[in-house]
Amino acid sequence: MLKIDHAGIEVSSKELIVALRREGKLKPWKSFPNTPGGHQAIVRYLARQGHLVRVCLESTGIYGLDLALALHAAPGIEVMVANPRAVRHFAQALMQRSKNDRLDAVVILEFAERMPFQAWQPPSPAARHLCALARRLEALTELCAAEKNRLHAARATETSPSIIRRDLESSLRFHERAMQRLEEEALKVIAQEPELQRKFDLLRSIRGIAQTSALQVLAGLAMLSPDLDVRQWVAYSGLDPREYSSGSSVHKKTRISKAGNRHLRRALYMPALVAARHEPHFRAYYEHLLARGKTKMQALVAVMRKLLHAIYGMFRHQMPF
Repeated sequence: MLKIDHAGIEVSSKELIVALRREGKLKPWKSFPNTPGGHQAIVRYLARQGHLVRVCLESTGIYGLDLALALHAAPGIEVMVANPRAVRHFAQALMQRSKNDRLDAVVILEFAERMPFQAWQPPSPAARHLCALARRLEALTELCAAEKNRLHAARATETSPSIIRRDLESSLRFHERAMQRLEEEALKVIAQEPELQRKFDLLRSIRGIAQTSALQVLAGLAMLSPDLDVRQWVAYSGLDPREYSSGSSVHKKTRISKAGNRHLRRALYMPALVAARHEPHFRAYYEHLLARGKTKMQALVAVMRKLLHAIYGMFRHQMPF
């Protein structure tokens, strides 16, 4: 019978701090470089004949992805990628007053031991490629919006030097060309993966989701494990309701938790706004909520959640909207 050990890894851009408990004994912490060589050194350090090692690290973006992939591919190692907010709240429950990388690694180790262990399933290479392209497109969209605002302000006054206006115009053209190249590359990635292409076409069947929105929504959903249900989708997007009440005196307004992927939440906003205005089913639902006294934002968030439910059903049953 395999003996189960646990490890917690604190991830930073240059260093990986590993806390390991083997056969009930906490080993001295070890430091490894955050490089391919460092990842393989961690695998050799953790792996042991007759032992299963359950490793936990926080979801900290690109700095931990290569390590998670290396750990997942290694025999005798299971990896869990935890929500940083869950780990932070866990540390508060432990009355952890100080904070440094070594203490954080031990807290993540305790999290792996005491909380339900959910093994991480890595997304496909195509999904990771698409997600990276979508994140860059999102960043460039924000940058272009800021540049357009600056250009509008520069054109509004005669005191702005012409060189400033020309520079802003040149910057906008440059970034818009970059966005076009990235979008074309994203469409190529989707076309090369039949499952992604099928889901992309299904998304385009919804009134309110055009090409750009479909790319962003698909990139967020492609990173999810295929065995998740629709409630887990809603929780992943941070659109699940968060009640705040206590006894008979504390009753705050119910809000969404936002304890999820903000990129997916943002990608759903504009499609939900368009659907609430122009798609008959969503519009009727939106107006029904307004009639019940909900604010416009509350009703729109509900439409976002309902839209996510619709997408889940479309993907599962392979039927257009």
